[in-house]
Amino acid sequence: MTVEVTLGHAAEAAAAVKDKLVAEGVPAALAAGDSTLWGPEAQTEAAIRLGWLTLPTTSRELLPELTKLVEKVRAEGLDHVVLAGMGGSSLAPEVICATEDVPLTVLDTTDPGQVLRALGDRLENTVVVVASKSGGTVETDSHRRIYEKAFRDAGIDPADRIVVVTDPGSPLEKTAAELGYQVFLADPNVGGRYSALSAFGLVPSALAGADVVKLLDDAAELAPSLALDEGNPGLDLGALLGAQALAGRDKLILRDALSDITGLPDWIEQLIAESTGKSGKGILPVVGAESAEGHDQFAVDIGPEGDVHVDGPLGAQFLLWEYATAIAGRALEIDPFNQPNVAESKENTAKILAAEPHVAYPALVDGPVEVYGDIGENCDNLADVLTWVLREIPDNGYLAIMAYLDREAAFDAAVLGGADFEQTTEAWARADVATLRNLLDYRTDHAVTFGWGPRFLHSTGQYHKGGPQVGVFLQITGVNNVDVEVPGRPYGLAELQLAQALGDLGALQSRGRPTVRLHLTDRRAGVAHLLSVAEEL
Repeated sequence: MTVEVTLGHAAEAAAAVKDKLVAEGVPAALAAGDSTLWGPEAQTEAAIRLGWLTLPTTSRELLPELTKLVEKVRAEGLDHVVLAGMGGSSLAPEVICATEDVPLTVLDTTDPGQVLRALGDRLENTVVVVASKSGGTVETDSHRRIYEKAFRDAGIDPADRIVVVTDPGSPLEKTAAELGYQVFLADPNVGGRYSALSAFGLVPSALAGADVVKLLDDAAELAPSLALDEGNPGLDLGALLGAQALAGRDKLILRDALSDITGLPDWIEQLIAESTGKSGKGILPVVGAESAEGHDQFAVDIGPEGDVHVDGPLGAQFLLWEYATAIAGRALEIDPFNQPNVAESKENTAKILAAEPHVAYPALVDGPVEVYGDIGENCDNLADVLTWVLREIPDNGYLAIMAYLDREAAFDAAVLGGADFEQTTEAWARADVATLRNLLDYRTDHAVTFGWGPRFLHSTGQYHKGGPQVGVFLQITGVNNVDVEVPGRPYGLAELQLAQALGDLGALQSRGRPTVRLHLTDRRAGVAHLLSVAEEL
């Protein structure tokens, strides 16, 4: 595992932070699980959130039971693994399985179309992992209920197909016991975003076919160095992150650079944004940018190349970035283990679901796109709105694009584009709303992020509300032509998805930041129109 810092003054600043940390005895104290490192206010939380340090060893206790389950699932021909989980419960397994090229269907969405697609895919061969520390996460609870009904309707006993990963004593453990589901208990002293090497990361990955023993072995090989003052890559990386943020370069551009790992920046984004974005401080990870252009940005490459790069096997990378994030939290004087603002959007969502429907009227309509929000007085069309949004970004600010849509829709459109490669590529580009990030990033020196809702609520959502209040927010929603009933609840996924979008929008608006919602009255036509307008700015 290597961390190389070759950025001149950046290296000097990192060295100064590192020297201070070493003088204070932080590396050895952190490796030993000292909960006092982040101050008295954080000590109570930290005392029950440092179990990730020993997971390379303690998680091996899961392996015998997990091996038996994998053998049983294989023998029964269950080759479609669905993971219902949010945030830390889904992002690590997604990276693990993508890196090892084993199939895993991740449900971290409330989009009806995306859920219906999963339900329609080989239900008779499906095993579902329901992963939640408490089980109270509305998305995961909804997925569990939906799959239970689908299995029963198909004449399948859900107890034969649902596996639960949760904390000991949680309401979900009780529910699982009552329903006869197999349960894997995770270490309760590990927060969700630090849980990559716990049962949350290992159970779904092993079922999908990944080599989880190697993950633990690679992390275990790194672990001894994390107690050292020198030759400690976690300390080097954490000092770099902290030093850059303290110097005003708090936008972290994460880039894949010839790495054998697939999708690690998405996992790092969640870890760092939710851990550091609070008390008006924080580091904002930016995934998808090609370079660090702004004065408040710096880049780290995943792989063997780049001025600043992090190279090594995936299991070690997980442990390294967790350690570095904890170190950065110490440097920034924040608690890297709590998430004080995440509940706001959840509470707003619950209020919207319980209230009478409210009719809102758009500020303007441009073809299949309705625009909601307090936009500039001279905005007469969608191009004006996008231009206004870009101009509203302050000098040290950022633009966050948040899409409550089907994140697999672009792939479907590409398939429909035909066998010809160029046709398929064009169809994908026309349908993938995520390309809006690149189009707008090209037109500004400020950082531009993109998140799929509600997935990002368990990631950058904390940073949006708890970090520096310099964000501009562009939310995208769309009409649903299909819906999925949530058994035992008075709403379907379509209503829940919109309520989550509006709930988060309300939390952002309460902070006085510019917010605009684009609602697509026809999803495919709306995305195509939005991208066409952005291309012409």
